[in-house]
Amino acid sequence: MEVVLGQVEQLPALLAVSRSALVRDWDSLTLDRALEWARYFQHLYDRFRARPQLREAVGRRLRRSQPYPLLGFSTLGRCPQLLGLALLENRALPPAACRRLLRSLLQCPGAGTGPEPRGPELLARRKAAACLLALPRRPPRRPPGPEAQLQAEAQLLLSRLREEGREVREAAGRLRWLCGVLEQLPQPRAFEVVAAALALLQQGPGSEQAGGRSRDGSSLDGYQESAAGDGCTAGLLLSWLLATQERFSAFCLCLPGSHLAFLAGHYSQLSRSYLDLLTSWGSHLIYDPLQGRWVKSCLDKAELSWEELRQRFSCLCQGSTLLKEQTQAALKLLRTQDGDFKVCGLSVWTDLLMEV
Repeated sequence: MEVVLGQVEQLPALLAVSRSALVRDWDSLTLDRALEWARYFQHLYDRFRARPQLREAVGRRLRRSQPYPLLGFSTLGRCPQLLGLALLENRALPPAACRRLLRSLLQCPGAGTGPEPRGPELLARRKAAACLLALPRRPPRRPPGPEAQLQAEAQLLLSRLREEGREVREAAGRLRWLCGVLEQLPQPRAFEVVAAALALLQQGPGSEQAGGRSRDGSSLDGYQESAAGDGCTAGLLLSWLLATQERFSAFCLCLPGSHLAFLAGHYSQLSRSYLDLLTSWGSHLIYDPLQGRWVKSCLDKAELSWEELRQRFSCLCQGSTLLKEQTQAALKLLRTQDGDFKVCGLSVWTDLLMEV
């Protein structure tokens, strides 16, 4: 087994070389050897995917490759497609080797036992998707709702999380994979993708797939299994989001209050943390009698102004009945702890209750 794991460690290097200028020296024989290695890795995937311990061992060995944190056991099953796509896009590949590659891909059987296509059909689909996502974005005509590219990125993230869940049963392993993926994105974009993914999960099991059908058609067992899987996926996203106060605070500052109110209305864990965060921000406001309004007491601690804090609490009170009651109960408790004043300017919580 150690010999096999040592061979698996060569997969990152194979994919890296296929994207580099080193392929300019490849002849047809070298290309055949590379494709043979790709088919060998796919063969390992077919052999090990029903054996959890071997699958996890292969995944751990791949994740040890620091330059490629996104590689996992499922990469083995897609290795011929990944290698073929990288070589087709590499202009350094000599014409003779390129013709050999095209003949090899066209001769490769395109039909598989599962629903996922293989060979040229899959390459064409992924290339078309890559070209579509690379199109310049136009400003949306209607502001509500995330743009198409953000939706597509969220759908891809959910799809890969589900795929990872079928191969890595331990939540800790899936969470490590998720952290590796999101750390590759700039922070504002990572927050937007996570928010869009959480919103998609609330549209129903499998709703982000074509036609909104459940993943096994219409059977009740399949629907329940899909719903349970989506619950685990949402838990992973929330675990990453709430891992540190700094990250969750940045997430809340990045998104508008209406989006956060929507998510808080569907995820109780997020709503509790969000209310605690708003409470912390509100505690740093003081009343300025000369200006007749609440102002920040410390610029480096008070993240929101009075107007922004009021708007966010208003969004929560305009959400579901449960969220509205939860928000009002929290404000009343804070007002009581602050002296239960009913006069403006003495307690920020009193003034918020009057406003919202």
